[in-house]
Amino acid sequence: MIITNKNTPRWLIFLIDISIVIFSVTLAYLLRFNFSIPDHELVDFPKVLAYIVVIRLISFFIAKTYAGIIRYTSTQDITRIFLVITIGSLIFVITNIIFYYTINQRLPIPFSIIIIEFITSILLMSAFRVIVKVSYLELTNSSKENTNIIIFGAGEAGIITKRSLDRDAEKNYKVLAFLDDNPKKTGKKIEGVNIYSSKKLKDLLEKNTIESVILAIQNFKPSRKQEIIEICLAHNVKVLNVPPVVKWINGELSFNQIKKINIEDLLERDVINLDKQKISNDLNGKNILVTGASGSIGSELVRQISGYSPKKIIMTDQAESPLFHLELECYEKFPSQNYEVIIADICNKSRTENIFKTFKPDIVYHAAAYKHVPMMESNPSEALFTNIEGTRIIADLSIKYNLDKFIMISSDKAVNPTSVMGASKRIAEIYTQSLNQKGKTRFITTRFGNVLGSNGSVIPLFRKQIEKGGPITITHPDITRFFMTIPEACQLVLEAGAIGKGGEIFIFDMGKSVKIVDLAKKMIKLSGLDLGKDIQIKFSGLRPGEKLYEELLNDQENTIPTHHPQILIAKVKEYDFETVEKEIKSLINLFGEQDNFKIVRKMKDIVPEYKSKNSIYEQLDNADSLHSIEKDRDLL
Repeated sequence: MIITNKNTPRWLIFLIDISIVIFSVTLAYLLRFNFSIPDHELVDFPKVLAYIVVIRLISFFIAKTYAGIIRYTSTQDITRIFLVITIGSLIFVITNIIFYYTINQRLPIPFSIIIIEFITSILLMSAFRVIVKVSYLELTNSSKENTNIIIFGAGEAGIITKRSLDRDAEKNYKVLAFLDDNPKKTGKKIEGVNIYSSKKLKDLLEKNTIESVILAIQNFKPSRKQEIIEICLAHNVKVLNVPPVVKWINGELSFNQIKKINIEDLLERDVINLDKQKISNDLNGKNILVTGASGSIGSELVRQISGYSPKKIIMTDQAESPLFHLELECYEKFPSQNYEVIIADICNKSRTENIFKTFKPDIVYHAAAYKHVPMMESNPSEALFTNIEGTRIIADLSIKYNLDKFIMISSDKAVNPTSVMGASKRIAEIYTQSLNQKGKTRFITTRFGNVLGSNGSVIPLFRKQIEKGGPITITHPDITRFFMTIPEACQLVLEAGAIGKGGEIFIFDMGKSVKIVDLAKKMIKLSGLDLGKDIQIKFSGLRPGEKLYEELLNDQENTIPTHHPQILIAKVKEYDFETVEKEIKSLINLFGEQDNFKIVRKMKDIVPEYKSKNSIYEQLDNADSLHSIEKDRDLL
């Protein structure tokens, strides 16, 4: 307990270092004269010893070589000792030269003595610290059970990871192996630990009891990372991740910074290659308006746009607290960027027009919308008012004030909609697309699926349920969804906005659809829990308006490729603006009546492919029952 709780006093370390110097000088004389020191050298020995000790004492005191905690000795400590001893020895050499040429042409300290003392002092001072450190680790870890670890990555990050494990006092970690994809490293050793080919991962997991695999590669291809994680999960082994170097504290990695892998890492895809010059040309020096700026997509758009030096970013939203926090974050990360933060409701036309009139935006990214499917199924009038009327107001003002571009953030739920939310987004798409020929403004729509980490995503919900001990609730065992990270989605939005000529609906390559039940099972495994033992999955049934499978294209649509492999243009039906405007005005006029059935019926008239699912509005899809429904409602 004394060893683990108390540090060796500094004065004692200082005394030991000076004792090592005295011993080194004495040993140097003995070795130099074959253990038979001549009498004339013995006369000068006390003076030489005193001079060397004084110089070493002063240099040790200035450099504070005694100040480090011995049991945590690092390469930096050894380097400091080497430099301090070297500088002292150079002083001895300079003294010799000065004494030789100015006094009596005699060397006060033989050069061989200087060299032997130099080597001996460095070796003994370093060895003392290493022995104390190793002894401490042995004594403190002897009572602890070994925790076997595999480090994936035999580069510099892997070595630093091993050393951080060695320093951790909580557990006795034993690095069983390093793994690496580089065949040139295979068969070699790092600090006594074998380096194996990454192909040996399964064998090592099957033949040994491994607690964790630590991924210590800084630029890991997402596909490769997923492959390794899947193997580890199949063997019920935890996966930890070393953070990027920029997040290390003072350039050093501590064990507490090595975190568990998140489910996002399993859904991550390869880095998107953007035409940054084209995006920069599109945004640089412009006034950019972002609606719904404090939301998941809106806030990330603000962050990414900030990197392209626009003249001003106008952030508008109804949510005051999230907008306030976004403002603080932006001024911290981009202190030279000009921001305007506005609390406003896009459905308030006079307030919204004042924003356009005052700040004169050149481009608008329209991310403001209600996106929660079951909530909008219960509140069609709000979906109508915000998603359709709000979009119409922003779009019409864009024409009126001659904006260059209007980029609308849509949803995969707008395709063959089965919900009020999806239908409202499809109607907004139709309106903005039909408006494209009415003025200078180019109207561009971007359509993609679920984004990881958004407020409405299942992942934050599953995390909360896991933290509470379950159960995890899933609507249906076969339900699937497309997923994309928020930064990835926003990158593609900026690229699509830059290349858009107007009138297009851009759809993004969402990769493979993910089965939600499989997602939940992986999250349980990543949490170190056992399904059926520690936590349960329960199926609650599809919610109102919810689909089993999401789509990115209407049945009647197909696509045109662009220069970017992850961006396609949907070939969709074109609509006459006058007809669309008339229909939408008629729909918006229904808001005042607050009659949900009338609103939804009108939506279905505008979007014939809108067929309700798991909803009370399924009645409206049955043509034979329409008359009886109207008759029943008249009696109420």
